[in-house]
Amino acid sequence: MDYKKYRAFPTVNLKGRKWPGNIIEKAPFWCSVDLRDGNQALIRPMNLEKKIEFFKFLVSLGFKEIEIGFPAASDTEFIFTRALIEQGLIPDDVTIQVLTQSREHIIKKTFEALDGAKKSIVHLYNSTSTLQRDVVFNKNKDEIKEIALFGARMIVDLAKQFGRGNYIFEYSPESFTGTELGYAAEVCNAVIEVFEPSPDKKVIINLPATVEMSTPNVYADQIEYMCNNLINRENVIVSLHAHNDRGTAVAATELALMAGADRVEGTIFGNGERTGNADILSIALNLYSQGVDPNLDFSNMDEVVRMYEDATNLAVHPRHPYAGELVYTAFSGSHQDAIKKGMQRVSGQQHWEVPYLPVDPKDFGRSYGPIIRINSQSGKGGVSYILEQNNGIIMPKAMQADFGRIITDISDSTDKELLPEEIYNIFRKTYVNYEATLALSSYNEVTNGESMLACMYSAGNKCSTALHADLLY
Repeated sequence: MDYKKYRAFPTVNLKGRKWPGNIIEKAPFWCSVDLRDGNQALIRPMNLEKKIEFFKFLVSLGFKEIEIGFPAASDTEFIFTRALIEQGLIPDDVTIQVLTQSREHIIKKTFEALDGAKKSIVHLYNSTSTLQRDVVFNKNKDEIKEIALFGARMIVDLAKQFGRGNYIFEYSPESFTGTELGYAAEVCNAVIEVFEPSPDKKVIINLPATVEMSTPNVYADQIEYMCNNLINRENVIVSLHAHNDRGTAVAATELALMAGADRVEGTIFGNGERTGNADILSIALNLYSQGVDPNLDFSNMDEVVRMYEDATNLAVHPRHPYAGELVYTAFSGSHQDAIKKGMQRVSGQQHWEVPYLPVDPKDFGRSYGPIIRINSQSGKGGVSYILEQNNGIIMPKAMQADFGRIITDISDSTDKELLPEEIYNIFRKTYVNYEATLALSSYNEVTNGESMLACMYSAGNKCSTALHADLLY
């Protein structure tokens, strides 16, 4: 492994940074990009029927902004956009968003697709990073900025021509994190001037980590710098769009919100190109676990998982935060004991405080039943919890230890998890329906004529027959 062919990403020389001391006190504006960024990353993209079903599902979760696709990219995307508009499937409080490159025919096609929509976000982007400028476009800074300005002017003109809808303008300097900060601010400010934002018509400046290149704190520094250097900031919504190449998109997004961002683009369960996007479900429920209303409804987690897996043909990992099948389950004996004691105490408490359970599973439609499951790693606390919760059996401490050892031995020897009904049956067999068995393993007989039967039922040494037996219980 030749690690020397890589180099550390440069830090930001941001003096007096404020974000490390901030906390997130309210939910950001959420924009789901499942139907665009997430869908284009699928091996088998959704068909029209699945897209409409998933759009309705996103609406039911509470999303007010949904990026539905790239309508100029294919007939399928165009038809989907038209279907949502013509069939009246977009609620009045939901805004659809579409993506477009800064190219004339693509922008025109985009507005044709949006014709008749009550409210929509036109999302313009072009790459600005040093690598993209040098390798892909072979253009200098001024030429790249002119691409952005060309698209911005055209969008403003076409919005006036089509006129019937309420158009919101969004601009992304794609590969923002690989762009010099001063230049990124220069391009964004030039676009903001063209868009002419106002208090009743704000613009969105989306700052994507198109490829995650640094630790999350660097992304936060970059966002704080931009928040401090964008013109007309009070009329600009600063948006985030983090990818997960380093596995820290959720953390990067949270720190960037602390740094002043207002809005988050992402996908449920983080589906997206390469390692995916920022996982909106995890970010939202992280807020929820800190006492902040996320303004999204994940109270029926099993249905969320089912809808996602059905639409994407991807599986939710059993250890996925908040949603995985096993995230509220403890097999470890010490964890089980702590959870058992915490569950006994939490009733009547103002705040949820249970060891190893940062949130209440019932908030997401999960039951307490699977919290503790028994295998060879489990202990007496877990076993006693299972019997108490499922069968109303409260064992004394000495009995807990005795039965815990029995269950551990059985699980270890069978190499499997023991279900609650199996544990109950073992308990009954061990302590309730206990039957001692008398067995004669061997004997030696010496007789003087008395019958063996009489000898066996004689008392003590009076029997003249010598009988030596091992009795097994």
